[in-house]
Amino acid sequence: MDIFYPLQLLSDWLVYGIFNLGKVSHLGTSLNFFIYDSLKIIFLLLVINYFMAIIRYYLSVEKLRDFLASRKWYGLDYLLSSIFGTITPFCSCSSIPLFIGFLEAGIPLGVTLSFLITSPLVNQVAVVLFAGLFGWKITILYVISAMILGVTGGFILGKLNLEKQVADYVWQIRSKKSKAVNKKESLRKLVKIFWQEGFSLTKKITPYVLLGIAVGALIHGYIPAGFFEKYITVENLFAVPIATIVAVPMYANVVGVIPIMQSLVEKGIPIGTALAFMMAVVGLSLPEALILKRVMKIKLLVYFFGVTAINIIIIGYLFNLFVK
Repeated sequence: MDIFYPLQLLSDWLVYGIFNLGKVSHLGTSLNFFIYDSLKIIFLLLVINYFMAIIRYYLSVEKLRDFLASRKWYGLDYLLSSIFGTITPFCSCSSIPLFIGFLEAGIPLGVTLSFLITSPLVNQVAVVLFAGLFGWKITILYVISAMILGVTGGFILGKLNLEKQVADYVWQIRSKKSKAVNKKESLRKLVKIFWQEGFSLTKKITPYVLLGIAVGALIHGYIPAGFFEKYITVENLFAVPIATIVAVPMYANVVGVIPIMQSLVEKGIPIGTALAFMMAVVGLSLPEALILKRVMKIKLLVYFFGVTAINIIIIGYLFNLFVK
């Protein structure tokens, strides 16, 4: 039984009972989609962000940074950095302090970029939502693809010797080792801290999520099935790069884009094309470029976006060819 079935009943009752909208009407279908997905996703946000607050309490960025910088990994540092990117809920807005902190600790530029590429693309809420909408097979393939994107992108950028393209002031900052203070908090105090942090993060993400759900609801209710099939098909060789380029001016948290991707797939867009669109919205947006411009010179920024875009397009093609 679907654990979210009560939420679907509530949504049906509100839309078709209280608001008295037709079950086949555009507005009724869209509103039902919006209410149900909003309730489900916000519930998941609260639960998962609470548990992630616990993980972040014991696994801080400083610990990750010190772990990567503590020894030579002989090539595995790219993979470890990408793995850390998948388990830590950071977005492009966190890129500047992470970028500076990692470089200060002596972590190579390419390894740092592996983390920055992977981190916005995967988080725990996104994985759960992805699994609920597309199944675990596609979810696992997506997570693996995002990690490969981080590893290959960071490796290629690391081999291009672009350290001089990092903003000068970054290298001038002296690393200050902060001493960790071990405070033994009571269980009651920790529960309160975790709840406050989880709720705060949920509150910050929710507007992006609701906006994404609203767009998805409009697509779901007003665009007829098969509409996109006329223009965006697997046979159209340019569909994936076009979807990637179109996504660049946009910006949203990965959780907010998933409902849009779901609606696009339902309307006939191939899974790989929709996935490329989603990854580009999250990892190649203009707002992210403006943020990264503060720590990267133009050449490094162009290489960073170019290598990431090419890898996203390749992933889109591979999903269209092999994932049905």
